[in-house]
Amino acid sequence: MDTKRLRAVRTAKCGNPLASTRTPWRVDQMRERIVKHLERMLARDPQSAELRDWWLADVYTLRDRILERFIATQRAQHSAKCRRVYYLSMEYLMGRLLRDNLNNCGLFDLNREALRQLGISFEKMERMEPDMGLGNGGLGRLAACYLDSLATLNYPAVGYGIHYEFGMFRQEFRDCRQVEMADNWLIYGNPWQILRAENVQEVRLYGSVENHCDGKGNYRPRWVGGALLRGVPWDIPIVGYGAETVNFLRLWEARATCDLDLDDFNRGNFHEAVDAKVLVETVTKVLYPNDSSVEGKALRLIQQYFLVSCSLRDIIRRHRNSGGDWDQFTEKVCIQLNDTHPTIAIVELLRILVDEEAVDWDRAWGIVTSTFAFTNHTLLPEALEKWSIALFEYILPRHMQLIYEINRRFLEKVAVRYPGDLEALRDLSLIEEGPVRYVRMGNLAVVGCFSVNGVAAMHSELVKTSLFPRFYAMGPEKFNNKTNGVTPRRWINSANPRLAALLNGAIGPEWVTDLDLLRNLEPFANDLEFRNDFARMKLQNKTDLANALEVRCGVTVNPRSLFDVQIKRIHEYKRQHLKLLHILTHYHRLLNGTAKDATARTFIFGGKAAPGYAMAKHIIHAINLVAEQINGDRRLSDRMRVAFCPNYDVSSAMAIVPAADLSEQISTAGMEASGTGNMKLALNGALTVGTLDGANVEILQEVGENNIFIFGHRAEQLEKMRRTGYDPRSFYEGDEELKAVLDWMFSDAFDRPGEFNPIRHVADSLLNGGDRYFLLADYRSYVDVQDLISKYYANQELWYSMAIINVARMGKFSSDRAIREYARDIWKIKPLRQG
Repeated sequence: MDTKRLRAVRTAKCGNPLASTRTPWRVDQMRERIVKHLERMLARDPQSAELRDWWLADVYTLRDRILERFIATQRAQHSAKCRRVYYLSMEYLMGRLLRDNLNNCGLFDLNREALRQLGISFEKMERMEPDMGLGNGGLGRLAACYLDSLATLNYPAVGYGIHYEFGMFRQEFRDCRQVEMADNWLIYGNPWQILRAENVQEVRLYGSVENHCDGKGNYRPRWVGGALLRGVPWDIPIVGYGAETVNFLRLWEARATCDLDLDDFNRGNFHEAVDAKVLVETVTKVLYPNDSSVEGKALRLIQQYFLVSCSLRDIIRRHRNSGGDWDQFTEKVCIQLNDTHPTIAIVELLRILVDEEAVDWDRAWGIVTSTFAFTNHTLLPEALEKWSIALFEYILPRHMQLIYEINRRFLEKVAVRYPGDLEALRDLSLIEEGPVRYVRMGNLAVVGCFSVNGVAAMHSELVKTSLFPRFYAMGPEKFNNKTNGVTPRRWINSANPRLAALLNGAIGPEWVTDLDLLRNLEPFANDLEFRNDFARMKLQNKTDLANALEVRCGVTVNPRSLFDVQIKRIHEYKRQHLKLLHILTHYHRLLNGTAKDATARTFIFGGKAAPGYAMAKHIIHAINLVAEQINGDRRLSDRMRVAFCPNYDVSSAMAIVPAADLSEQISTAGMEASGTGNMKLALNGALTVGTLDGANVEILQEVGENNIFIFGHRAEQLEKMRRTGYDPRSFYEGDEELKAVLDWMFSDAFDRPGEFNPIRHVADSLLNGGDRYFLLADYRSYVDVQDLISKYYANQELWYSMAIINVARMGKFSSDRAIREYARDIWKIKPLRQG
């Protein structure tokens, strides 16, 4: 292929692919609209307005355009009486919306020019937008990507979540330790959201169940008493690329049914007058309350029920407003449960049908099991939620009765399938017996849903063979795989505009909605001019990140060094401490003159530890202590630096991902469901070093074994080691370099007088604590592959050729592909074009 000729043709044709068909305004019109909103909505004079005022005015200007399309979309969907999917998730990691929405509307360049003429820098102004505090890790980011793809592909869909007042937390580092601060992301309001007060729902908690018979003598229990709270909906428009379809995300805020006890207030009991209101509204106060206490667990369960109760009533209301009844419900409604958190929806819909709608059990259960589909996101048994029966029964007494009845009927089928097999009954029961009895939400999800999918090919196989093997044997037809994906609109078009421009010039702009077209980039891996352009693009991104690291972390880094990146939630199975072992190994070699290469490295971390997860917080503390020592060691010059970015979020990822050279995907094999960070990084030209775990397996298949660095034991090998007995000390005794590094960690080299030493604690957990996640078993393979990586990086021509091939072969990992598969295989929905 003549890449020069192709590039010239594409460059002539590219530009903004939406500008000619979707731009409704000229620059002067947009400029005037921004000023109009500034003056009439915010009452601010352009001469004295601050950047936040300009941001708000800009959002309101764009929102006018979005709401036109939103109304048209909802009108078209209502008129068509189409089947919809309703996506229930406790998390949506949305990030900032302005840049994405401008790009999707084809207005970005026009908007930036309008602001420039007003004397406003778009890049400075957009920093005024906080990341929405609606999610934490990959689960929430995946949900956000899927909403983007649903709208872009014109599928009728509604997302449901919780309107958290505070995000999980804002992470700061003090004395190298993680400190959690309130993430008050709503302090200045949210101009994207729209209050829907007419659709408030009422939710009951606690109380008791009364035995009751209806007028025909049929048993109809009544759930009475307890507490009532209101769910107030806020809508966030979700703009598809091209802005043809604008769906919405509905978020529920908890409010008291009575804002003020006026009698108490008039008697002077001011605190008591608002106590009930304050207590109720804690339900949606914080994302992921610390559930190490009974009170925290209770709040988490209440949050989950609050979400599903409000959402189901809203779904039923929408269905009835379209003229539907229960006979058509499963034809028009499909509900996707994003992990086990919203699983109580199964029982809530059954309760509504049986108790409120007087539908007989068999028909009701038929409706339920034809409505819900379940996505599993974990292979860790402890992450499959379970609730103590005492707590569950106290908060949701009627639901507990229904779960017992669901379980009784299901176990009758189990007894037929496995006659006399008590172990099968124990494994498959919705109730875990023991000194403390629990409701198993994972089992409930499998029993109550018509589809159960994993999120990567390897993960889905392990779901069938390791996590739910007996369920799979009883109903193999409901198990399937839907490998995760990420949206290229966010993760290239918005996050990496330099790469987007390169792609547009080389292969045209159509890749934005058809990522398989990236395959056309592959010949450019051998094009010297394009390779140089790609390397220049990467260096510019790295220079931008280096400047940001100096500001945020106080660390000066060499942009030409290898940017070695591990950005994800902090957890032992994700093995940030294996990266720490490699850092210390590299440091030890440099100090002792035994380094095998001269490649300068910058190690970049980002991620939060759950407030109650002590070991994860020790790992952060240990990494920061080591970073402090390395960054202050003048003997190293600029050959090695370590930076841990505080308060990692979507906006941080959008700065780090485009600049990464090496993507660390080093979880213990068989424990990561999929991962999406691996996809984002590879899509932006970072080479992957990883275990055969999660979606790494499929990335290997796509990019080829010569363009990825795989190390470590396989899942089946580790399982055999678990069965036969794993002795981490044998790896310590058998590897001189590992022994030297661990001995160094045990020594006083990193001590601070009178302070706890997390580095020693991490080492002790590995050598004497069982090394549950097999770091020592994988250490040598990991260090050796890192030596190989350094050699490859030294050959820049080869490195960037591999990087371009990674970009070219990542088309499979688009969230558009994933959503098409969900729509075709599970949801049975079709795109609705509006003309």
